[in-house]
Amino acid sequence: MAASAEEPSYAFDNNDPEAAARHDHLAEVLDELTVSRLSGLGDLTGRACLEIGAGGGSIARWLAGATGPYGRVLATDINTRCLQPGAGFEILRHDLASEPVPEGPWDVIHARLVLLHLPQRREILRRLAAALTPGGALVVEDFETTFRKSVLAAPTPEAAALVDTYHNALVERVLPAHGNDPTWAGRVHSVMLAEGLVGVDTVVYARSWPGGTAGALLIAVNIAQARGDFLAAGMSAAQLDELALLAADPRLVVRNPLTYSTIGLRQDG
Repeated sequence: MAASAEEPSYAFDNNDPEAAARHDHLAEVLDELTVSRLSGLGDLTGRACLEIGAGGGSIARWLAGATGPYGRVLATDINTRCLQPGAGFEILRHDLASEPVPEGPWDVIHARLVLLHLPQRREILRRLAAALTPGGALVVEDFETTFRKSVLAAPTPEAAALVDTYHNALVERVLPAHGNDPTWAGRVHSVMLAEGLVGVDTVVYARSWPGGTAGALLIAVNIAQARGDFLAAGMSAAQLDELALLAADPRLVVRNPLTYSTIGLRQDG
């Protein structure tokens, strides 16, 4: 999912020891939404599906089951270390920023938490739309983080303020330094329309996550993977250590980032 050497690098490298936990937590937080959206596309039996930035492969596995033995599912990532062969789908190491879209055409293309990290996101969406079959669906799901207010409950006001400080650092300093655009998710709908896709539909999703569950534990994983970036953004080691403990405290309840799930269809004919 990273860009080329001249571009900012992806903040959460799959080579990091925490990467597997990240993929597991994200799957628990988002797979229900994604499966619902993909299921709404109708019968996928025999279809050709491209899973971009497949991460740990949970959605690629689901697509493999949905398409059946006569379908095709290709799972790609800049680093395929977390994808397990033999799960019913093909695996391709692929840099979406610098390489053409894998040869299709594709009945379904799904990209979750990918384009918001890539400075070339606008052009990449154009290329993905062009790779669809007539009537094919492009499904783009990304976090919209400009709306904060993620703390629903906390053991103390100081704890709530610390989580807010963390989110501010993440959204304003850490992720933008790696090419992330926190406004992208809210713009995908209009970009799909501009590319001529039809039937464009967006669902916005979020729910609560107590400390010790996946949505809260993502805080600890983010800190573990990007600790140096948070320190450079002005947070202290003591603050980061306290946040890691808070992420496991059930008295803390957070809302996962608003997830915009946008689907656009290529016109028939």
